[in-house]
Amino acid sequence: MQTKLLHVRANVKDLILAREWYTNILGFKVSAIYPSDKPNYLHFEHTDGAIFAIMEGEDYPSHGRFNFNVSDVEELWNQLRDKVDVVEELFSTPYGTRKFTIRDIDGNELGFVQDN
Repeated sequence: MQTKLLHVRANVKDLILAREWYTNILGFKVSAIYPSDKPNYLHFEHTDGAIFAIMEGEDYPSHGRFNFNVSDVEELWNQLRDKVDVVEELFSTPYGTRKFTIRDIDGNELGFVQDN
């Protein structure tokens, strides 16, 4: 069976705090919030990849790892390294990429990868 990943979600303890962290620290832009009367879910703008979302709920914590492709990993590393909880510092992988990994405020791991 062939598949195409369309959507991934990280569970968070507090949607408002998590939204502030993702938008203020990482610069993500919110594109949708649901439900409108009492939001517990939102997702961020994306281009060609899967939708990345966060959701407040009973399944917290999820503690997943999500990798994002970026065009300039060195620049992003320099912007973030002193503001975040670092799991892996910037390094070159044996498979030809450069990457680093951080933790969000709920313990989910976020990797940022640049293909060479």
